[in-house]
Amino acid sequence: MKVLVIGSGGREHALCWAIAKSPKCDELYCAPGNAGIDQVAISVPIAIDDLDAIMDFVTENGVDFVVVGPEGPLVAGLVDLLEAAGIKAFGPNARAAEFEGSKGLTKDLCAKYLIPTAEYARFNEPDAAKEYIRAHGAPIVVKADGLAAGKGVILCRNVNEAYAAIDHIMTESAFGEAGAEVVIEEMMTGEEASFFALVDGKTALPLVAAQDHKAAFDGDEGPNTGGMGAYSPAPVVTPDLAARVMDEIINPTIRGAAAEGRPYKGVLYAGLMMTEKGPQLIEYNVRFGDPECQALMMRLESDALELLLACAEGRLDEYQIKWRDDAALTVVMAAEGYPGAYEKGSEIRGLDKAGKLKDVMIFHAGTHEDDGRIIANGGRVLGVTALGKTIKAAQKRAYEAVDLIDWPEGFCRSDIGWRAVER
Repeated sequence: MKVLVIGSGGREHALCWAIAKSPKCDELYCAPGNAGIDQVAISVPIAIDDLDAIMDFVTENGVDFVVVGPEGPLVAGLVDLLEAAGIKAFGPNARAAEFEGSKGLTKDLCAKYLIPTAEYARFNEPDAAKEYIRAHGAPIVVKADGLAAGKGVILCRNVNEAYAAIDHIMTESAFGEAGAEVVIEEMMTGEEASFFALVDGKTALPLVAAQDHKAAFDGDEGPNTGGMGAYSPAPVVTPDLAARVMDEIINPTIRGAAAEGRPYKGVLYAGLMMTEKGPQLIEYNVRFGDPECQALMMRLESDALELLLACAEGRLDEYQIKWRDDAALTVVMAAEGYPGAYEKGSEIRGLDKAGKLKDVMIFHAGTHEDDGRIIANGGRVLGVTALGKTIKAAQKRAYEAVDLIDWPEGFCRSDIGWRAVER
């Protein structure tokens, strides 16, 4: 089988790495790929938003199955084009992908189908948004409605911060069209967790839970990022709570999506807040989390390609997923300055030595190769991932690998997994 993965990040490296192990995979391509993906797949220099070029490549090369990694091509309708051409694809179509493309749409679905989530309101005019904040007070959360690369959520401790967030998103257009509308929510308290389910339109199959670290610096300080590390399992999501998430959040969403003419296929990623009242939905993403995907793929024992195919073909009801008992933990190494301005072009050394440690895999997120040298080419650059009998053991092994990587222009948090270790 010829398989094409769309994307260039750590998530896509993890997916390519897992898919390449499948005996069903005869040829594996990735568009556009990166220096790490080059080791397991053939990188193709096509941008993820060049849907015409992707379709041309798929047709000309006889690709049988396309796995779409990032949310952008999903929201833009890549799966619709592939299915219209008779090509199997993993991921939701454009209408279903709007559950990530519009936070307001998701909140409206929650309200209609009684899915537990924070109280909210939607606004497309700054003054009205500020009046709502004035009436409700703070702390409060201000979100750009559309896709903002994981950075469109601003936690506001007081009213002035909330006003500034409205100006940043709506008046200054910090996130472009994604901020033409905002969603304002009550600030929930509790512990966050990432919950993933594969959905084939009718059956939802839960995956193991994970937790990520959004804040840039140790102690969960600093600005939010796309994710500075993750681990699985997430001790906060007990088996009983996982069952509640399926019964109260995932399954009602799947039924509601179908009733609204948006039948869902692909992976549904629920960002959860584990509150005193139980699990509540923060937001949905329509793709694997990054860096959670790296930890999940390290723990997956089942054939990844067969699992994604079963999802695309509506066969999840006959499938049981096998996981390693070991925990997995990912430490993201990012360029200095991220998530703000950062420089590209620095050389990363020591990757071979670090990658030879037992039960360690280094997933590339923002790299390219230049005459045998690995060059940093993004904000989040590496996902150093390790297995261990416990999260603490996986954490120790991951940081052993980090210490072997020679990259003065990069940084990472030193406390990934602290919540689980404290437990």
